[in-house]
Amino acid sequence: MQNSLTRKPIEIKISTVVAVAVSLNESALSSLEQALKEMTGGAPDFFDDEFAILDIESIQAEKLDWSAIITLFKTHGLHVVAVRNAAEEDHAAIRSHGLSIDVVSKARPEVPKEVAPVEVKAAPVEVTPTPAPAAAVAPSYIPAMVIDTPVRAGQRVYARGCDLIVTASVNNGAEVIADGSIHIYAPLRGRALAGARGNTEARIFAAAMEAELVSIAGIYRTFDNGFPEFKANQPVQIKLVGDSIEMTSMKTAN
Repeated sequence: MQNSLTRKPIEIKISTVVAVAVSLNESALSSLEQALKEMTGGAPDFFDDEFAILDIESIQAEKLDWSAIITLFKTHGLHVVAVRNAAEEDHAAIRSHGLSIDVVSKARPEVPKEVAPVEVKAAPVEVTPTPAPAAAVAPSYIPAMVIDTPVRAGQRVYARGCDLIVTASVNNGAEVIADGSIHIYAPLRGRALAGARGNTEARIFAAAMEAELVSIAGIYRTFDNGFPEFKANQPVQIKLVGDSIEMTSMKTAN
């Protein structure tokens, strides 16, 4: 009873929420709908009520029907929560639909300022011994997250800021996510998303490849047509080459 009386009506805590980044290259609803159908293969639970951030940089100049776009993505299991790279004059309209503006900071080259010439007179220099350089501080190490039990359908595991190691199977309908690489020493039958915060060097390793989807740094690949290039129970390495997912078998050295 005491805890309920002292508890505040609202408590705010820092939390990390994983969202799917979706780049829109066309504004026509018919094209977007067709692309979503092809992507999901008609599976109603392909995206299981996941959050989505829409990047509209390539169609920034076009007028978009936000109400229709939100509804379209919702029918495919994606809940649009924010928009990225929108023109500033469109921010009010976007916010009126309950969406946030995801600000992406881009580095700008610094323009050197012109400095008036200043006459400098030499002054006596006092020489003092140079102290020895301080020892370099070792970077903080975040150990990998290790999961020793099967990841079952409907479960989601997220290794924040580190690699993920799974020693049991990742079942259909399960999802494993890591900011680093993912190592699965059992069959991968669900979805694996490595480099969740944009690490293009992240990789996925699986003892047997039967995945629904794999993704590295937001670039994904689905397997509606199976895995004809790999034998059953063959270890597989998945990495990002340019903008494409590349899969190679890992053969045991003699």
